[in-house]
Amino acid sequence: MKKREILSVMVLLCAAVLVFCGCRSVDEMTENKEENTMTMQDVYQFLKDAGVYYIATVDGDQPRVRPFGTIHIFEGKLYIQTGRKKNVSRQLGVNGKTELCAMKGDEWIRLSGTLVDDNRREAKASMLDAYPSLKKMYSPDDDNTQVLYFKDATATIYSFSHDPVVIKF
Repeated sequence: MKKREILSVMVLLCAAVLVFCGCRSVDEMTENKEENTMTMQDVYQFLKDAGVYYIATVDGDQPRVRPFGTIHIFEGKLYIQTGRKKNVSRQLGVNGKTELCAMKGDEWIRLSGTLVDDNRREAKASMLDAYPSLKKMYSPDDDNTQVLYFKDATATIYSFSHDPVVIKF
């Protein structure tokens, strides 16, 4: 396996363990850390640069983790995209609380919050314009395209070479 593939598998396994074991929340883990000047835009750029992130949901009592690649800012909110026919959509409909994880270089990010469905055509069109390759499978006018934005989000960027950086939006 290539180094990037090994790191991706490690991130995936860590996310699954965190969800399944009910480890402390990001807020609990980062209390007493000073706030910084990083913003949602920095979180967006980290995820965009990483290319792939892993999103964790809950399916009954079973954690589910899968790779995603869409990340977009629309009207000042951070969005992801999926299809309504997918299990992830159904799981988020039952419980919108989610966490995602990605690695870039020697840093990794954990982003937790609640994903909120935005069924407006404008939000879907904006996402699809940002990811034109998705237009082969999705349309802003179909019943399958789903875009969701993060509400009450906390992102933490970790590294072995610096203290965690916490960003709330």
